[in-house]
This record gives sequence, C-alpha cells and structure tokens, in this order.
Amino acid sequence: MLSENKSIPVKPLFKLNQPDDNYKYLPAPVAIGQYPYRLKPEIQTATPDKMIFQVAGDTGGVKSPAFQKQIAEEMGRQFFEAPSADEKPSFLFHVGDIVYHHGEANQYEQQFFKPYRNYPLPIFAIPGNHDSDVNPLSEKPYHSLDAFCSVFCGSAPRAVPFGSKKDRLSGVQPNVYWTLQTPLANIIGLYTNVPKYGVITTEQKAWFIEELKHAATEQQEKALIVALHHSPYSADFNHGSSLPMLTFLDDCFEQAGVKPELVLSGHVHNYQRFSKTYADGNIVPFIVCGAGGFDEMHWLAEADDISYSNDNPLFDNVKLERFCAMQHGFLNLSIERNTEGRTIKGRYYAIPHEGLKEGESATLYEEFEYTFNPAEKAAYLNEQA
Repeated sequence: MLSENKSIPVKPLFKLNQPDDNYKYLPAPVAIGQYPYRLKPEIQTATPDKMIFQVAGDTGGVKSPAFQKQIAEEMGRQFFEAPSADEKPSFLFHVGDIVYHHGEANQYEQQFFKPYRNYPLPIFAIPGNHDSDVNPLSEKPYHSLDAFCSVFCGSAPRAVPFGSKKDRLSGVQPNVYWTLQTPLANIIGLYTNVPKYGVITTEQKAWFIEELKHAATEQQEKALIVALHHSPYSADFNHGSSLPMLTFLDDCFEQAGVKPELVLSGHVHNYQRFSKTYADGNIVPFIVCGAGGFDEMHWLAEADDISYSNDNPLFDNVKLERFCAMQHGFLNLSIERNTEGRTIKGRYYAIPHEGLKEGESATLYEEFEYTFNPAEKAAYLNEQA
C-alpha cells in the first residue's frame, strides 16, 4: 500500500508528456486457425452453473524467478486443496508478458516451462508487449511472436521445438487474438502489440466488433469478458492509463451496441479494480492483474503529482475501488448462473514481495461481487434497436 503521507488516487490517471513509441509496432503473425478465431475446448466444471478460472499477468521472471514460481505453486495449490469439487478452478487465463524482455524461445524454459511444470490445468494466453518484441541482438533472427505461437497456437497439438521436455505439445489457440468459448463465459482476447500504450489494427477492430455482436447473442447464458494486455485504466506511476485502449474499447462497445460484464488487463505490475458506470446505468469492472511474478513492481502515483492528471471527462464515471501495490498476486474469478441472472465473484490473492515463508500461503487480499440480469440487458438492447 502507499505510505500514509502519500495521497491515493481515486480515479485513473494519464501520465503526461509521454513520447510516442508507436514506431515499435510489429506486424502480427498470420493466423493459424480459421476466421473468426474461436476455440471451444473441453472445460471441466463440477456443476453446469458454476465455473472458476484463474487470471495472472506479467509473470516472466528473467531476474528473480522465485516470485513467478510461488505464484504458479499457489495457483496450483488452490486446485489440489480446494474444499470441494465446485471450488476447483478450471483453467488459467494469462493476460500477457510471459517471457521478458523480447519473447525469445530460449527464455521459455526458465520463465514459463519450469515454473508451471506442475500446474495442473490448461493455460490459455494473449500476448503482452514483451512476448511480442524482438531482440535486435539475437544471434538467431526471428519474427514477432514466433515463440508464443509455438507454445500456445496451432490447428492441432504439436511438439514445441524448444525446451528440455521434448514431448511438450503446443496449445491450439487459433490466433494471437481470439475468443475462448467456455460453458459459462465467452472471453474475447485482444492483441495490443509492442508500444507502451498499445496499438490495435483496423482489421482486428472489425473482428472485435463482430465478436462482441456474436457474444451478445449468447449473453442470456454466458458472461461476456474482454481481455487485453495494455491497461485501459490505471493509476500507477510507470504507465498510467492507455488513451488508445480506452477510446478503442468505448468506440467498439458503442458500434457493436454491446458491453462486456468484465474487462481484464495486465501490463501494469500491480492489482487495481476500477468500476465504470456507463450512460445506460451498466457498471463494468476494469481489472488490472499484472503482478504475476516479474520482480519490478509498480506503485500508484500520488494524486497531486503534476506529472499525472485525472482532469479528463473520460474519467468522469470511472472510480478506483481497490488496489494492491508492491505485492505479487493472482485473481480467481467465479461465474455462477441462477434463475435471477448471473454473478461474477472475484478473489484476489497476494504474496509479499519478500516471498512466502515455509508453511505460508497467499493471502486473500480482497473479495468482490457483481450481479447481472441478462433479461434486463436484453430488454434495454431491444429498446435501443
């Protein structure tokens, strides 16, 4: 937490006078799967009306792998030691930055394969800016996201061509931006490229709008979640909010006539939960979950620091509800369906930066709950139509 003599922001912030680094943009690889890039894997749940999954971001441990190892172990422990079958998570959704600093294949062994070798569940992922970058000093030339696609993407499982475990098979994600179709949620994962505040192409934007519309046809039965690496809203000192991402999302939601029930992101190395109230009364939580193991953590900026500003109408209806800075952590999300609608519950678990002592476990830092009524949402959309 911030020390007592620091003023805590109550809204997101923009970091002022930031240089334009869009020259770092790199073309995405060609999609492996068929348009519209949807994947419907076998997701194991104890009951048809409840699903739990885990969220982590920025896990890469190029300097201090002990942090990401503890995160992976604690997430796995929650599966093995769940008090009942319906409390077991079903998968991990990674919001990017798996390998620092340039997504190199020779870093996956130390930064991903070893820490997660005992993790018992499927892992799905979107790329972060570091996964997407290319090391200009690499002895062996490679393209952006070559290694990521080898590990996570494919039309069928195939051998990963690097790492010590020679029988390791790839995932079958159809693209670097794609939709995960689960029994209780459609999770649309975006690819936001290398620059500090993210870049999304017009091609991906058109795809995203169509995916929002398609997911809306299933919102009576399934939650709609959007995931991207670069945080639309943040009050941290290193990045601040991403103007390109928040305006992109607002524009797409308006064009599609559809809003998600939750937005997940990483990039910022802490935990923040914002709530955004839209003109139609919908409240959408925006959650930053980027403290998954990288050793450099991000404080919140001081609210009165002149290097930052929240004086922008884009922040008028956005509130910082809770944050956890300078600790590592991960999120458990539970989606429950009942006769009155749908409830999303979150539990954020934190690990001190100095690590856990023998016998200690991650601490439950906060719990939150949002309830949605699909019938009311459908009625509103019909009125607008």
